[in-house]
Amino acid sequence: MEIKVLGYGCATCEKLVEMVNQAVKELDIYAKVEKVTDIREIMKYTMTTPSLVVNGKLKHSGQPLPSLDKIKQLILSEK
Repeated sequence: MEIKVLGYGCATCEKLVEMVNQAVKELDIYAKVEKVTDIREIMKYTMTTPSLVVNGKLKHSGQPLPSLDKIKQLILSEK
């Protein structure tokens, strides 16, 4: 499973990275979690950050951030 967190490095983007890593750990699944800051790569999916991409599909974009439980649901929906 490939998970990308799209953002420019703001505090909210960093928080989403932390939450995604926590979700992956709690779900006990193998996933490559990547933080993407390159504007060209981000624009392939959205123009709003922070965003969550799971296996190439945009699952969340913008604020407010989803809850930890919602992040788990988004990840599992692509499993």
